[in-house]
Formats: sequence, C-alpha cells, structure tokens
Amino acid sequence: MDVKLKKIDQHRWKIEKAGKMRTHGIIYSNDTMIEDVKRDNGPVQVANVAMLPGIVGPSLAMPDIHWGYGFPIGGVAAFDVDTGVISPGGVGYDINCGVRLLRSELQVSEVIPKVKDLTIELFHTIPSGVGSAGRMRLRGKEEMDVLREGAAWVVKNGHGTEGDLVRTEDGGRMEGADPGVLSERALERGRDQLGTLGSGNHFIEVGFVDEIYDEAAANTFGLFVDGVVVQIHSGSRGLGYQVCDDFLKKIGRVTIDEGIEIPDRQLACAPIRSGAGRDYLAAMACAANYAWANRQVMSSFTREVFERFFNASPKDLRMGLVYDVCHNIARIEKHEVEGKERELCVHRKGATRALPPGHGLVPEVYREVGQPILIPGDMGTASYVLVGTEGALKETFGSTCHGAGRVMSRKQAKRVARGRSIAQELMDGGVFVTARGKTSLAEEMPEAYKDVDDVVEVAHSAGISKKVARLRPIGVMKG
Repeated sequence: MDVKLKKIDQHRWKIEKAGKMRTHGIIYSNDTMIEDVKRDNGPVQVANVAMLPGIVGPSLAMPDIHWGYGFPIGGVAAFDVDTGVISPGGVGYDINCGVRLLRSELQVSEVIPKVKDLTIELFHTIPSGVGSAGRMRLRGKEEMDVLREGAAWVVKNGHGTEGDLVRTEDGGRMEGADPGVLSERALERGRDQLGTLGSGNHFIEVGFVDEIYDEAAANTFGLFVDGVVVQIHSGSRGLGYQVCDDFLKKIGRVTIDEGIEIPDRQLACAPIRSGAGRDYLAAMACAANYAWANRQVMSSFTREVFERFFNASPKDLRMGLVYDVCHNIARIEKHEVEGKERELCVHRKGATRALPPGHGLVPEVYREVGQPILIPGDMGTASYVLVGTEGALKETFGSTCHGAGRVMSRKQAKRVARGRSIAQELMDGGVFVTARGKTSLAEEMPEAYKDVDDVVEVAHSAGISKKVARLRPIGVMKG
C-alpha cells in the first residue's frame, strides 16, 4: 500500500483515509525524524491498523514510532467494545514491559566514585539474560496468586510497601486475570523467572537528576537536581512471550472463522466480546500482573543492594518508588468521543498512558500534578520524567511515547558495532556498563536509537505530555 503523509503542523503528520482504511492515521514527529519513519515503513502499519473493525478515532503513532509486529511500536488504537476487536499484535510479545523509577536521598557525588562496584553488585544480585532464573521459585498456588494479585502478592510476602502499590499504575494489578486460560508451557516458563531482568533492551540504570523543568511536579515526585535515581525496565519474561505466542495462533484461527479481513496476518484479531477475545484479555491480565510482580521483586533486591553497599538504613536512603508505568498493554477504558462517553479497548504498544491532573485513575498522591510518565533513552544519553496532560486525553486517548525508539534493527546495530568496544565508548562518556549477553551492548548501542531529546520535545511541544525532569546515567546493567 502506498501511504502518503500530509504535514498538518510542526509535530503532526496525517495519513488520509484511503482504500480499506476505516479512519485516518496521525503520526507525531518532527521534520528530521519523519524521514526515518518513512524509511522504516511504519506509516504502512499505521494505515493497516486503521483497517481493523470497530476502530474509533484515528490510528495513532507516537514520536518513537518504528516497525513492529503487526502494529508499529509506538502505536495506539482504540476499539469499540461491542463492534471492535482485540489484537495480540497491538500489545506485543513482552506484555506489560514497563519502567519503574526509584528515587533516593543520595547525591551523585557520593555514588560516582563507587558506581563500577555498585553496578557489578546489582549485576550479581539480580539475575539477567535469556532464560535466567530467579531466587524466587513459585509453586502451583503461589504462581496462581501472583498471576491474579500482581505486585500486591510480592508486597504481602515481604518485598516492598503499600506505598509502592499506590505509586504503581493500576496498583500493580489488572482485574480479570484468569490463570485457567494459560497453557501449561506459559505457566512452566513463569515458575522460576520472577525477579529477573531478562535480555534485549531490558536494563537497570543508576543515574541522577540532571535538570528540572517543572519544580512543582518534581517536588511532588521527590526529585531534586543531582539526586540519585534507579530505573528498572523489564516485563513479563517468558510467561508473557508464551501468552502472546499461544494466542496469536488461537486468534489467527478466529480471524479466519469470523471472516475478518486484515491486510497483514500479524494483525490477527478477534471480536472483543467473543470467547477468544475475552480469553486473551484474561491471559494478558495474568501476564501484566506477573510483570508488575517481577519489577516489584527487582525493586526490593535493588534496595537491598543499596542498603548493603552504602551501609545505610531504609530511613536514611528513602529509596521510594516514584512510579511504575507499562507500555505494552490493552485496557478497557472510558473516553469521551465527539462529546459522548464511550467504552473502548485501547491498545498501547510501545506507548505509555498519560493522564492529566485531576483524572480519577491518577494516584491521589499525584492527582494535583498528573500521572508520572517515564521515558528511558539509550545507555549513553538521557531519560526523562514527564507528566500527563489534557491534550493527551483529547487527542491520543491519554497516551504518549515510551522511549527513544529504534532507528536500527538489532542485526544492523551489530554490524555497525563490529570491531568496536561499546563498553569502552560508554565508559569514555562517563557511563559504566555491564551485560550478560555477548551481543547485548552492540544491539543496544546508543546509535541504534533516535535522539530521545527530539522524541520528548515532540511529545512536549505537541501537548501530549509535559517535561518534568531529565535523568543522566552513570551505571547500567544490561541483560
């Protein structure tokens, strides 16, 4: 399909409704990044999503858009719950891959001289890499409880506080989870991976607050210039991958049986109200809960390392959770569309929820300033803390970007990195990095990603989120 982009304004491009598209597409970008977007063929996927039954509003792509499985990474689409569809390709393989941010009372000057040893200690404490197994092995009922209760199960079992749950999206638990719809293989893969980082773009990053743009919001989040922070980026591990794999096959058959016409088999979908649609939502909720539990366990391990390493008490460190956001999920939500409230299934794949001040789903501790949004960059540059806006609620079903977004495939990045020491290059830039996988650093090299400053500036200037603070890395642990 030949997709033409029409520039609407400085930060928005429109794909006009054409052919079998049921609606138009909108891509958030700038003049520089849009050229990469065109080469990546992401606009074709935006147009393809616009062909799915029951879509409401435009097919959307955030400024970190790049080619994905079915939906583009950075894709957002909402579907009417009665006439629309649910698509595993609109969530992705790493269900509830997300980021959580811990703040502390430490100053960066205290940590930089020790960051190498600190990062190695984290690396030795928190399992990482493909297929890694954790310290917490789940037995039958325990795994069922984790899948139903999410992060709350972890806190109940001594890893964290109620304050962590308050500062986790949806309280760290998605309703409607039913372990009974999961395959034995999915359950098997979840039994020994709780509290593990995984591989690919997952990381634990020690950094500091480099700049503050919104003092009121930063104060509310407990952030201050030169304060040390830790980001944890991971998801539902092998269990979530297996859920996606299993349901792509099941829903692929439903797509055929229901006679749903799709432009790409990777967009396999089922009516939301169908048995297969309900089962997928129940399975996805299990994986989402597992991911929240996984990040909660790693938060506890991280706190243990800091307390031990700095010989400090929890009271001294005050290593509290700022927020935990997910960026691969589909939710049933209520949104105002053309003046009427409608119940929609919002797919966010490589996109983050961005709710404004006063919204009922924003935790009460943050309701005055809005929902925190965490945007990790690459290993060598910066990450951002943003906050949700009314603009996002009106334009993007309360959504914004989720990261820098790739400009190179992993294969291409490895080719470009051949003969170089990415670890040394990062060290020369003031960032100590350690990795489990032999190719992890090459695949995740900074050049493989868009400039996160540009991505965030588009989201900020377009009004779909607002800058609060910039973070700089000093130590990174990769899977």
